[in-house]
Amino acid sequence: MGQIEVFKSVPVARLRDLIELGKPRLSMLVLFTAATGLAAAPAVDSAWRGVVFVIATACLVVAANTLNCWIEREIDARMRRTCERPLPTGRLEPQVALASGSFLAVVSLTTLALVTNPLTTILGLTALVSYAAVYTPLKRFTPWSVIVGAVPGALPPLMGWTAATGDFGLGGWYLFGVLFFWQLPHFVAISVYLREDFMRGGLRVMSVAFSPSTVRRYIFVFTVVLVAWSLLPQLLGLAGTVYTVVASVLGVVFLMYSAAGLRRSAGDAEARKVFLWSLLYLPFLIVAYLLG
Repeated sequence: MGQIEVFKSVPVARLRDLIELGKPRLSMLVLFTAATGLAAAPAVDSAWRGVVFVIATACLVVAANTLNCWIEREIDARMRRTCERPLPTGRLEPQVALASGSFLAVVSLTTLALVTNPLTTILGLTALVSYAAVYTPLKRFTPWSVIVGAVPGALPPLMGWTAATGDFGLGGWYLFGVLFFWQLPHFVAISVYLREDFMRGGLRVMSVAFSPSTVRRYIFVFTVVLVAWSLLPQLLGLAGTVYTVVASVLGVVFLMYSAAGLRRSAGDAEARKVFLWSLLYLPFLIVAYLLG
């Protein structure tokens, strides 16, 4: 009886491990931004196409994250925050992760090609390749990989826009810019308070490559650029005064947290506050944009 129970639990455990490779929390954030692009677009020709687009994008994101875990399995084994993932612990075989990620990539891109348009499919392929094949290995060699990694992270809302319209537009580019610039202070702040872990993994993130004061200045500069970009919609006729007021308040708070890191006495606590505020900032800004 015990052997039967163990046998039954194996597929469930493997499925749970495969889901973990897809990084569910990160994937949900990306899906939220992709759906935002779809919702912000001037027209959606079919509701069911929109639903299928979101599902296909979800599979694409999970595929990219799974392939990322497969490529970085040895690095993950050296880092405390990732050493318990399925591949470093041996709970899942590398070939299974590779097969799963590849299968989901093919299915998602094929689905995008069938239900959306060539432009959206190309953007999806670009996001997958730039994340898994360019950004992931680049992290070992240059701190500026964060710029490269911000591109695939910013493409989902633009994909949502093109899926609805078949073309680029100011609204789509605005959302792309928000996600692109938001990732810079967000991920650099993470690198500050997880510096030792990244060093163990052999990753040349900004906090490893530069002095603490230099990294804090970069966080502040990136935040300034993000806030400036966030205030463009009313000038471009994309949003009204209510949005601008909300964006201004959110931006001032963000700048305050980032500026606190410029003090000589600043440490990991200030970077963590920047990170935590960024998690609140993005959804509030996007909701304000959709309503404004």
